[in-house]
Amino acid sequence: MRGCALREMERAVTDLLFEEISEADVPELTAVMTRAFDDDAQKHLGQERGGPPGYDDGEFFRTWVFGHEESIGYKIIADGKIIGGLIVWFLKNGDKGLGTVFLEPAYQDQGIGTRTWQFVERTYPETRNWWLETPSWATKNHYFYEEKCGFRRVDVREDSFIYRKEMVES
Repeated sequence: MRGCALREMERAVTDLLFEEISEADVPELTAVMTRAFDDDAQKHLGQERGGPPGYDDGEFFRTWVFGHEESIGYKIIADGKIIGGLIVWFLKNGDKGLGTVFLEPAYQDQGIGTRTWQFVERTYPETRNWWLETPSWATKNHYFYEEKCGFRRVDVREDSFIYRKEMVES
């Protein structure tokens, strides 16, 4: 039985859907976000749990998606279920911020993050610069943003790195 389950998880995800988050999605998204952030905390910090305020009780989405007119959240759907999410912030002068991207741990390392970033770029082609902040200890994030998505580290804060991607007009 275990071998069958493992093969199922190794199966490549071919179809991804990106849909705007609704209030009804918050419980499922919160469960996915909790697993994703807790997995990072265990791997990188040796802690059982860890994430930004509200990541494990739904307040994160209520604050950063529904509490701001300057943002929009998307759920990532594969195999008919929510496997992750992302938030885009609308900044000044045509810039945007990537507020968060998270994936169910079982769906990581399958190219879904890269495909998610491609969705974001296609959806917002008018963006001048993309900005994001990620924890300094999240080395997997650094590799993803720098090597896979083309961001450049532009600042270091106490416990986080700031990244920017300058978009070039064609």
